[in-house]
Amino acid sequence: MTTTPPDAHLIDDEHNPELIKAKIISETARISWLELQKFYAAGSVITVAPVLDLVDVAFAFSQDDNLTVADWLASGAVERTTEHQASEWYSQQAELWAVVISPWVLVQDKSVAPH
Repeated sequence: MTTTPPDAHLIDDEHNPELIKAKIISETARISWLELQKFYAAGSVITVAPVLDLVDVAFAFSQDDNLTVADWLASGAVERTTEHQASEWYSQQAELWAVVISPWVLVQDKSVAPH
C-alpha cells in the first residue's frame, strides 16, 4: 500500500497554469521607476508594450515560452528598457506596473495609450 504524502498536491500545483497566473497576479504591483533604477542599471528590466497583457507576458517568461517571447521581441512589443525610456520615466517620476520573473523585472506603463 502506498500513501500519498500530504503535500503531493503542491507538485501538481507548480505546473497548473491557472495557479501560476494567479501567483503572478498576486505579485504584480505598481511601483515607482525610482525604485526600479537599480534593476535597470543591472540590465534586468524588460518593457512590455501596453497592448500586451503583463500577466500573459510574465507567464510566458515563467514557462520559458521561447517562441512567443521571440515573436514579441521581434515585434518590439517586449524589449529591454532603453536608456531613452528610463530617462523619460525618471523625469516623469513614473509609476509602472511591475512583476518579477527572475532574473527579469517586467514593467508596463499603462498611462501610454496603445498604438
